[in-house]
Amino acid sequence: MKLFTEKITRNVVLIVIGFSSIVSFAQGENLVPNGSFEELTKKPKKLGDIANATGWVSPTGARADIFSSGKIADIDVPMNIYGKEDAKEGGNYAGIVGFSYGNKVPRTYVSTKLSSPLKKGMTYCVKMYVSLAEASKYASNNIGVQLSKSQPGTDAKVSIIEEPSVLHFNNDLKIMSAKYNWTEICGTFVANGGEKFITIGNFLSDEETKSERMKKDPDVKVAQVVAAYYYIDDISVQLVDLEKGEQCDCAAEEAGDSYSPTIYQKVFNVTDEMSEKEIIEMHQVFFAFGKTKLSAEGESSLDLIAELMTKNPEMKLQVMGHNNAMEDEVGMENDYYADMDNKRIGVVMEYLQSKGIDASRLIPAAKGSEVPNPDITEEDDEDLREAKSRRVTFKVR
Repeated sequence: MKLFTEKITRNVVLIVIGFSSIVSFAQGENLVPNGSFEELTKKPKKLGDIANATGWVSPTGARADIFSSGKIADIDVPMNIYGKEDAKEGGNYAGIVGFSYGNKVPRTYVSTKLSSPLKKGMTYCVKMYVSLAEASKYASNNIGVQLSKSQPGTDAKVSIIEEPSVLHFNNDLKIMSAKYNWTEICGTFVANGGEKFITIGNFLSDEETKSERMKKDPDVKVAQVVAAYYYIDDISVQLVDLEKGEQCDCAAEEAGDSYSPTIYQKVFNVTDEMSEKEIIEMHQVFFAFGKTKLSAEGESSLDLIAELMTKNPEMKLQVMGHNNAMEDEVGMENDYYADMDNKRIGVVMEYLQSKGIDASRLIPAAKGSEVPNPDITEEDDEDLREAKSRRVTFKVR
């Protein structure tokens, strides 16, 4: 493989930080009209009437639902045929089938046109809220958002299998099993340019979807359905101006927990004598406990890697994800913390692809907690040892 030897004179200085001091916010107009389903062309009368919510449609032959307070029990708010839930925003919300065992109940989706197309290369904060209905016999993951130039459309009752634009916390595999409350789904999307439509649902195959069987609450009188049925509300897509320091305010991602918020970093001293292969393999991206969010320092490292890979179009890169032993242990009891090595690989690869690196040039390799960081020393306390282990490393192929 030919590597260019153009001189690079830059030092990326990285330090140990904690998430607790980061202030995140997102500004800009919400590009999703009627994102809380409050505007109605007419009152819905039955299940499947999502088209009565102004601007919204079902893009397949299996129609999604709109729930609104009134005299019709099946679609009332808060109590309806699938359970009881107050609206997250306003008084209405939508409902979709996200998964069904053996595809016994067709998946449903909701879709609408954005108020203006997305701009190429710009970053957008995408949010919505979901709640698993009490009637659901199952819960699943992969409830996400697809942003596209054209709106999907078919009269067939089929699943839409596409690469989702945003999943829960940047491709987190968490099963959405929370009832009686709303769970935020939040992430960022770098636009290819010209995306005009937003569609919501499960875009991955049954084989790629995790599910779990739910126990029926004896106090809930609704009949169970052999599906994971989700209420949907408060959808937004907002431009994030990174140059002004804006960030996507993912509340659950930023929320503190009982685990360490420390992100280890180091000083990467790049010299003129180093090859581009050596520069890339020197860099590492570190994370807080149970997190996949890239720090500003991590993005700086990835920006440099993307720049060097762009100069070397034949170069391929092995992206190796690592977690620490405590994440392994906690992940056995809580899916949110499971497979952090894979989740971090996904976030890093997504970022590199947003910088123009084709996915075919990136080789994922999950390493778990088995490969210790050679930078760990006897003087490091336990928190620092664990922080040094939570990382993504690189090898040029």
